[in-house]
Amino acid sequence: MLQSFKLAIKSIWGNKMRSFLTMLGIIIGVAAVIILVSLVNGYMGSVVESFASMGVNQINVNVTNLSSRSLSVDQMYGFYEDNTDLFGGLSPNVTLNSTVKHGTDTMSSTSVAGRSEQYLDIKDYDLKLGRNISYADIASRQKVCVIGAYVAQELYGSSEKALDETIKIDGYAFKIVGVVEAQEEDGMEDGGTDDFIWLPYSVAVKMSRNANISNYTFTALDTTKANECKTAIENYLYGIFKDDDLYRVTAMSEMLDSLNDQIAMMSGMLGGIAGISLLVAGVGVMNIMLVSVTERTREIGIRKSLGADKGTIMRQFVIEAAVTSSLGGVVGILIGCVATTLVGTAVGISATPTPAAVIISFSVSVGIGLLFGYMPANRAANLNPIDALRSE
Repeated sequence: MLQSFKLAIKSIWGNKMRSFLTMLGIIIGVAAVIILVSLVNGYMGSVVESFASMGVNQINVNVTNLSSRSLSVDQMYGFYEDNTDLFGGLSPNVTLNSTVKHGTDTMSSTSVAGRSEQYLDIKDYDLKLGRNISYADIASRQKVCVIGAYVAQELYGSSEKALDETIKIDGYAFKIVGVVEAQEEDGMEDGGTDDFIWLPYSVAVKMSRNANISNYTFTALDTTKANECKTAIENYLYGIFKDDDLYRVTAMSEMLDSLNDQIAMMSGMLGGIAGISLLVAGVGVMNIMLVSVTERTREIGIRKSLGADKGTIMRQFVIEAAVTSSLGGVVGILIGCVATTLVGTAVGISATPTPAAVIISFSVSVGIGLLFGYMPANRAANLNPIDALRSE
């Protein structure tokens, strides 16, 4: 075996240009698999991360209230209090299409919504200054609000200057009692994560002139029990509405699992497409090895006449093909890893070489060497020694 390996290295080194061209297909194939799969995983990883930041423990509920069948806030809170072993938080949500003003400055893209006192914890945000909306604010319909860092910066110049100031929402004056820490690391923007205002939901309901709230956000105490939480909500709502078309319950963890499945499928598809080049490279390896057998027919005849058996000859050529493919695979891995980092940086994606892509692509390259090297090796092993010695 060692002797066959030494002969393989000697043959590859003796025909450097031909060996390089043979390896080139393997190099390109392996590098392509690593680059494509790693970049896709890097991009989709950022999507999953931003998706997960919405809260994988959150369960969103939308109901359609009818005159004959409707759900009140008190009913939903009653259900929540009866199931505190499942749920960690609840917030009714009332979205408003409002105009926000301070003096002559106006903001039109700001998200204005009514929330409960638990919404800050549901979103896992931290206050920078002031206090959160309280249950007393909701009960007495106080015109107070908590604002995002972008609103504070744009209308008041800083969070410190915004605290305890007055802001007008649809002409109503609200006192700013709290400012939330900035969520955007790379700078805040209009309509972004930090561009929001939270009011007591009781005040928002009155401003919307709608008696019933149709949207709620729950949090599951245990993310692994999200399905159990979802089922409990669905069973409760069905008991009220008697029609599952009148409500929709969405667990964020389920959506995240579905997204991960799609990412895995997409990575596999792209890896398979890139892997086609490895198949083409395998054909190239076989062709070059057939040429090598033809060129070394006389050498094979001499070795056979000196006592080399069929297995020895076959092993020599199979090992040579495998070594060629393996060297190409190693070079392809190095190029793929470097290119992944460079391309990821260029397009602004945090992409790192995927271990699975590296291992699979290298294993396939070695397998291709063994598979496509078998036919030339078998041909060499079956040569008649006398005919081989007569070859010129």
